[in-house]
Formats: sequence, structure tokens, C-alpha cells
Amino acid sequence: MNVGKGYRLAEFLIWTRREIYVLLALGIVPVCLYELAQWRWLTVPWAVVALIGTATAFIASFKNTQTYGRTVEAQQVWTAILNASRAWGLMSRDYVKSSDPTRSLVNRHLAWVTALRYQMRRHRAWESTNRRTNAEYQRHYSVPEKEVALEAELGKFIAGDELKSVLASRNKATQLMGNQSKAIRELFRGGEIAINFFVEMERVIKELLDHQGRSERIKNFPYPRQYAIINTFFIRLFCVLLPFGLLKEFDALNAIVNGWMKGHMVWLVIPFSTMISWMYTTLEQVGASTENPFESGANDVPIAQVNRMIEVELRELLGDADLPPLLRPKNNIIL
Repeated sequence: MNVGKGYRLAEFLIWTRREIYVLLALGIVPVCLYELAQWRWLTVPWAVVALIGTATAFIASFKNTQTYGRTVEAQQVWTAILNASRAWGLMSRDYVKSSDPTRSLVNRHLAWVTALRYQMRRHRAWESTNRRTNAEYQRHYSVPEKEVALEAELGKFIAGDELKSVLASRNKATQLMGNQSKAIRELFRGGEIAINFFVEMERVIKELLDHQGRSERIKNFPYPRQYAIINTFFIRLFCVLLPFGLLKEFDALNAIVNGWMKGHMVWLVIPFSTMISWMYTTLEQVGASTENPFESGANDVPIAQVNRMIEVELRELLGDADLPPLLRPKNNIIL
């Protein structure tokens, strides 16, 4: 997530420079053929290009709206996890009679949040972080899940046989939540928790599992591929046809201009077609980078920071003094 004022134009230009090179070539070739080779027939009616451009704008707008909605939902899910974690910390402190079980319940919850965020950062085939432009930009920020192994992170909160069984399980977050439910059941049987408190804590576990399921749905079910690919096809078709549609439009301007540009107005097709096409391709690229809010991209939901906030707040509730610092952004990006 970008926590600065915004991206600079220079960053966008560098990020999209390969697309700009292609768009320049798409503009130069038809203009040279039209002006130098005198292929005056090499045009497309502007009405056709305008209709395709309008349809493309609607499709690109639809996709970007939907992908933004996925990011907003992911933010809501992890905000709900943060709030439910605060409630769990208070319940663990105030509902359990002994301090040692309280510490164990809080640590296991921190392990659950950690395991869940690592699961959210696993790469999926449809994600865009491996694209050359996005992979290059990853040098500008840090991805905590790539810097520290999951085993080392979980080892801060759980140990022994439980750590081994969790690492061996397919869904580590679910395994940890199962262990949590088993732990409070044993505490209830041992008289450490009253029955009404036990029921309330089980309700919070169910709520946390609901949030986990919503987060996994966003991660494991991509934006429908049929909509994504048709958006790409339409934008590429528009970018190819746009210079051909502008040839006659700019050539006709020679009749109304004077000076050194008279007779050469068609050459302006190159910068203008590149600029207009760049707007469309950049919208498509922004939509693709927003589509998956857990893919280690610069616009991801900052789940590592949420995890650290939960750890700090819950340990503070237990009276700990040696609290870890909140994560700091690198080049205004924090994950």
C-alpha cells in the first residue's frame, strides 16, 4: 500500500515504458507508410475507431471498478480481523483465571494471523507480480514474507510438537484455529473458564474462521478470466487501429494551418495516438495490479502491518514492555 501522497508521473512513465515503446512503433509505422510511401488508402474511418474506443472505455471502467471492489473487500476483511483480535486479547486476559493459559491463547492467535498472512502471499498463476514491470518495481519496497521464513515467524509464538504439526498441515491457519478451540475446551473442562465465557470465545473463533474464509476466497478465486482477457483484447485492438483512424483527421488540418507545419500535420498522429493509447493501456495495467490484493504488489492490502499491529496491541494488553516496532514504509510502500 502506498502511504505517500501518491505516485509521481515519472514512476508511471518508467513503470509503463515498455508499453510506450510499443505504442510509439504502432504510431510511427502507419504514418510513415501514409506520408512517405504515399499509401493514402491506409486509413480506417474515424467512426469505427470511436465506437471501439467507447466500448473499450466501458469495459476498462467495469474491470477497474470490480478490481477496486476486491481490494476494498480485502481491506474490510483484515480490518475485521484486527477488531476481532482485540476482542480475543481482552477475552483471553479477562475470561481465563490463570496467566499462563492466557499467554498461550494470545500467542496461538498471533501464530494464526501470521500463518494466514503467509498463506495470502503465496503466488498464484493468474497474479501479475511476475510480469517484468511489476517484478522490477519490487526493488523499491520490502515484502516481509519473502525476507523471513514462516517457520521462524511461527517459532516466536508456538513450539514443540504443535509447531511441527502445524508446519506439516496443509492449511496451517485452520490447524492453529483447531488447536485454539481444543485449548479453550480443555480450559473449560478444567474450570479455568466459565461456561458463558467458553461459549463467547467459541463464537469469536467462528467469526475469525469466517474472516479467514473470506480472505481465502479473494486470494484463491481470481477476477473472472473471460472479463480480464476481453478487456486486454479490446484495448490492444483499439491501440492498433487508433493511428489509422487519425491519419485523415490530421491530414485534413493541413488546409487550415499555416507555417512550417503546413503539409506535415499528419506527423502529429504519432504523439497524439501514443498519448491516447497510453491512457488506455495504463488503466488496464493499473486494474491488473489492483486485481489481487495479496500478491506482494505495491498496492496490496498491508496485512503484515496489520499483523504487527495485532501483535503489539495484544502483547500490550498482557503488560509486555519489549514490544516490536510497527513496520516502516520503504519508498512510501508498506505491506
